[in-house]
Amino acid sequence: MKKTILCSCLLAFTLGASAQDNHGYGAGDGNFKSLAEEVAKLKKHNDMFNVYFNYAASAQVEQGADKEWGTRFANKQLRLEIKGNLTDKLYYRLRHRLNKANNAQSQDNFAKATDIMMVGYKFSDKFKLEAGKMCQIWGGFEFDENPMYIYQYSDMVDNMDNFMAGIVASYKPVPTQEIAVEISDASNNSFSDEYGAGSLAVESDGSARVLRPSKNALTYIVNWNGSFLNDKLQTRWSWGIQTEAKHKYSRMLVLGQKLNLPKVQWYFDYMGAFDELDRLKIASSELAPTIVGGVGGNTWFSDVHYNSFITKLNWQFAPQWNLMLKGMYETASVTKIERFKDYRKSYGYMGSVEYYPVKSQDFRIFLAYVGRKVNFSEQCGLKDYNTNRIELGFMYRIKAY
Repeated sequence: MKKTILCSCLLAFTLGASAQDNHGYGAGDGNFKSLAEEVAKLKKHNDMFNVYFNYAASAQVEQGADKEWGTRFANKQLRLEIKGNLTDKLYYRLRHRLNKANNAQSQDNFAKATDIMMVGYKFSDKFKLEAGKMCQIWGGFEFDENPMYIYQYSDMVDNMDNFMAGIVASYKPVPTQEIAVEISDASNNSFSDEYGAGSLAVESDGSARVLRPSKNALTYIVNWNGSFLNDKLQTRWSWGIQTEAKHKYSRMLVLGQKLNLPKVQWYFDYMGAFDELDRLKIASSELAPTIVGGVGGNTWFSDVHYNSFITKLNWQFAPQWNLMLKGMYETASVTKIERFKDYRKSYGYMGSVEYYPVKSQDFRIFLAYVGRKVNFSEQCGLKDYNTNRIELGFMYRIKAY
């Protein structure tokens, strides 16, 4: 009787909460016991209903661009995820952030807090379809990783908006190779909400052109996920094109490769964005204020190119211990305005030591350092800066049921 009451309480709690979490499709479940199994000794008889809480928090000591040090306690991640296989062909996934705004967006009518609300149908071992709000299938391993495990994203991924409503078709000609194609919205918001009323594009000659919204504001992505040498070498490559404004297209290439050994995992990602309208908005937010007096408000640059090189190493150097090292090098350039060519270079460097005190749970305590440095060209007139952060905290992917 006690077991029945406890299980009912667990189910009521998970159904009553808002759904949340994860970023990409890479959040593995592992062989961890659920709380229902640990506490109530309840054995699952099917895979229709699985509940996860993703929570990360830390005490932080941080030095900002002003060189001043400050301290705080921060809730880094709080997401709820519910997913399952209803039949051997039909499955679903819901993931929602509990610490993000829940107002519906003007384009897709989803809240920004809802990362994923999708259903999928597996026609065979080779072909499946998924529809709903999902993470776009850009390649790369940083992009695909559970955000709870990311101490600091690269500038590119940090400024991407990639949970969109759409449809994905994937095909596996052989079990180790997958080709996927996605069509999705290019934004959660309408054009005016995203870029502002009366928005302008700064062209190569310095003139300003009024931007008009596209009637087909969509993203098209082709993705390849490969596995070689008994999964010791993995690839996640993609190419995509998207538009929000008429006659302004953004293209992105992502090449991710990973060495996956029993105690060492290392990946290297390249991400390149070629924007006819500055989607990432890094260049526009930094440089537009220096010219805004001449062209008016809501100003965005045309012809912006971003590069991002990311590498990350995980080494399980002892039982229940992991060492993480990560480095990033990124560039930004407004390619057709001489003053702003190659105007920005940024560096990221970080490391952490993680300890897993409970073997049956995906729970880790960590001590981490995150450093960032941004250098600007003399011509752009911006000032270099760097930041530092030290964190002591924990991450817990709680398998509730």
